[in-house]
Amino acid sequence: MRIKILRVLIIIVFIITLVNLVYLQAIRGSYYYKLSKNNRIRLIPMEGWRGRIFDRQKVLLADNQLSYNAMITPQDIKNTKELFLFLSSVLGVDRYILEENYEQKTSFSFAPVVIAENITREQAIILEENKYRFPSLVVSESFRRVYPLGQNSAHVLGYVGKVSQSQIEKNQEYGYSPLSFVGYLGVEEYYDNYLRGGSGGLQVEVNSRGQQVRLLSVKEPLKGQDITLTIDSRIQQKALQLLDEHVGSIIVMDADNGEMLAMTNAPAFDPNMFNQRKSFLSVQRLFSHPLAPLLNRSIKGLYPPGSVFKIPIAFGGLDSGKIAIQTTFHCPGFYEIGGIKFKCAHQHGAQNLYQALTHSCNVYFYRLGLLLGADSIYRYAKIFGLGELTHVDLPYEKSGHIPYRQQNILSGKKWYTGNTLNISIGQGDVLITPLQLTRMMATIFNDGLEVQPHVISAIGNHQVAAFSTRQQSWFASPVSRFIKESLRNVVKSPEGTAHILDIPGLNVSGKTGTAQASGTKKDHAWFVGYVKGESRNIAFCVFLENGGSSENACYVARDLLNYLREKEIL
Repeated sequence: MRIKILRVLIIIVFIITLVNLVYLQAIRGSYYYKLSKNNRIRLIPMEGWRGRIFDRQKVLLADNQLSYNAMITPQDIKNTKELFLFLSSVLGVDRYILEENYEQKTSFSFAPVVIAENITREQAIILEENKYRFPSLVVSESFRRVYPLGQNSAHVLGYVGKVSQSQIEKNQEYGYSPLSFVGYLGVEEYYDNYLRGGSGGLQVEVNSRGQQVRLLSVKEPLKGQDITLTIDSRIQQKALQLLDEHVGSIIVMDADNGEMLAMTNAPAFDPNMFNQRKSFLSVQRLFSHPLAPLLNRSIKGLYPPGSVFKIPIAFGGLDSGKIAIQTTFHCPGFYEIGGIKFKCAHQHGAQNLYQALTHSCNVYFYRLGLLLGADSIYRYAKIFGLGELTHVDLPYEKSGHIPYRQQNILSGKKWYTGNTLNISIGQGDVLITPLQLTRMMATIFNDGLEVQPHVISAIGNHQVAAFSTRQQSWFASPVSRFIKESLRNVVKSPEGTAHILDIPGLNVSGKTGTAQASGTKKDHAWFVGYVKGESRNIAFCVFLENGGSSENACYVARDLLNYLREKEIL
């Protein structure tokens, strides 16, 4: 009886063993083969080098430097405590920080985890020399983005950083991986698909101890495309110096084709900070700084334009027939309505439109604004492209805001005569960007032809022509000629508000603006204009945030124009 029971047990064990063999080899064979292959083969990813960025003179603005990353293959770790103590001593990073970093990034046991980026060459050598002790260690080559000119062109360029998880999920079709570097802000982000290189890697065979036996295959990473910008780094540097003690923006644009020669903002930042070791606290301070150094004020800063807004008001008055050039209003230094006095800077006396633009008389434009009405003011502001995107090839541009009555009615608010008076001189809820005013000046210079502001010149060896066309805006030619004559007189006349810009040998036209800021802060200072030069025609803008009188902007503009003439850019 016992023998029979033993036989049955042996048969049952044999059957179970046979079934397991069939299951493991026939059914799950491919799965375990893959596991075996993963235990034998290591994939070491390699990120493609990013394309370089040049200015219009082929000055290098963004480059790459060889860098090293320390990586760990989880399944090859023999002694976790000993490994991280060793890494801490070599890298100079607390062991617990390294362990936390490792745990957050670990996904698969056979996939290498980046434990430290941008380590020094000396540290990389030490790690390589100790791989016999720690088979899980891998040192891979990478790149570090460098910006040779530092703060020069920072807001145009942006910076490069590690891809976020949300970006990986959003852009799966573009091949982003946890090791990918992507652009943030500026050209680095807008043209990321051209600049970013293609990923590659090494396929390495290892033995049971995790030691490399042989190289099986190499997939060479692809380098990203170089791009050339319309920016002139010389003007950028000069503008940065001129804004040294100010918060604001300086823009210089080719009035004939929309090429951005300069777009400088202050305060600026050094994009190298985002790629340097031990710079975490410095980067945090950038994001929390009260003056917002990461803000591209040229395209994202929204400000009241002040008296610069009188240009579309003047155009609208003539174009609509509400006034003629010689229509005269008296300026006693204020305009009173409902017991409230709306002030002017001076008592100008009798003023026609030509004089009102030259002297920037508020009272004249209060009266003209009431004749036009809020709806017409809105329409003429839009004709000049104000309160609308310029569609410059940089990310996160803001459109601004031109208020109108219907909007107030829809939101349950009343529209008062005081609202119309305020927007007539570019105050109240009127908000625009410095680039919009620069484009407006180019449109006036071109008698209504609109140019497309842009910073790209070439991608690789191919010139980009997509922005070169000019569009006809709706303009009345006789009115346009008068506006141009008036803007020239603002500078040329001894009584003009920008007379200090009457530079011998330069044909400068433009408009000043002193715009009230919120609270107790100083006024914003504006000067926007254009210059008909010998070699190039430019439209430009100098904006000083809380810079006081527009005269301060004129002084900065004068230094800028003298520099452009000295360097034969005009």
